[in-house]
Amino acid sequence: MKFTKTNLLDLFIIEPNVLKDHRGYFFESFNQKELDKYLGIKIKFCQDNESKSSYGVLRGLHYQESPYAQTKLVRVVSGTVLDIAVDIRKYSKTFGHYFAIELSEENKKQLFIPKGFAHGFVVLSEMAIVSYKVDNYYNSKFDKGIAFDDPDLGINWKLPNQILKISEKDLTQPKFQTIKFE
Repeated sequence: MKFTKTNLLDLFIIEPNVLKDHRGYFFESFNQKELDKYLGIKIKFCQDNESKSSYGVLRGLHYQESPYAQTKLVRVVSGTVLDIAVDIRKYSKTFGHYFAIELSEENKKQLFIPKGFAHGFVVLSEMAIVSYKVDNYYNSKFDKGIAFDDPDLGINWKLPNQILKISEKDLTQPKFQTIKFE
């Protein structure tokens, strides 16, 4: 596995070693030992989540507050998404900055998102299946979000707003500047 640092502290891309031949391909999508070695700390994932969405579906930007904050390891099983992570750690020198990457079944890249980041994605293909591991269980009382179109964040979602398919919950998320982050 190849680990690549991003421009945001503690956020990195994981690329598996893909073995291809005339039959297809094989790769390790997760290896706890490699992750622990790279991080220098142990992350214990406790739950796998999966979503299926059609073209233009935007999910996010979501996060959970402590003590239910979650580290995520995100990958795309089918299709292509633009994946976004926003640093919401007040102490971080990259607070309020975001990172964007296309994750797809073709490139097989994964995004490691530590606690203290909001996360979202938009589907760029006809359909996409997104799978991700988390290290803490979901708790609706600590579930929070940020407006996907917040002008202070200035995220380019690569698709025009008029074709985005967004839940009522995500359409009513607060602006970044109004949130009191931990």
